[in-house]
Amino acid sequence: MAAVLEPLRRAAATEPAAAGPTSVEQVFLATAVLGGALPPDAEKHLRAAGLNYPDDAVAERHLAAAAALAPDHAAVLIGRYRYFFYKGRWAQALAVAEECLAWAARHLGLPAEWTEVRRDAADFDDYDAVLARFYLFTLKGYAYLHLRLGQLDEGQQAARKLLELDPADRLGGQVLLDVLLRLEQGDDDD
Repeated sequence: MAAVLEPLRRAAATEPAAAGPTSVEQVFLATAVLGGALPPDAEKHLRAAGLNYPDDAVAERHLAAAAALAPDHAAVLIGRYRYFFYKGRWAQALAVAEECLAWAARHLGLPAEWTEVRRDAADFDDYDAVLARFYLFTLKGYAYLHLRLGQLDEGQQAARKLLELDPADRLGGQVLLDVLLRLEQGDDDD
């Protein structure tokens, strides 16, 4: 771990003060979201899960092995989420989305409950803020999955929270909310 953190420490130490506070932990977490610092064996299992995607039993064994090796690594969470999402296994994808929301909230210092997160709690406007963007994308997925599961009230609340946190609507929360509202009104032709 020290070998991974040392280049990050140097990068954080050389960053100009005017650019704002960047701790070693923030750089490390941003790198982790992008797959950095993933134990090599966990990475091998994620790759093997992808290569064996059509074979549920084999792919899921590899995902479980990756999770056992790196249970709190964002790349493992994302891999599990994508697997279940693309398989159309909405309830399982939702469970992983909830884990991802909790992970991002913990690392951003946000309330554990997404309904309690306020716009000023993180720099949601900074599109380069990897963890904040990860949180927003996860919240969008959470809302979408509730739509797919027919849980329209929860989906609508999550989509409204997404728009509250992303009022410029860079992530397309309004489109999601519009679909949810049409579904509630019985217009499910689309």
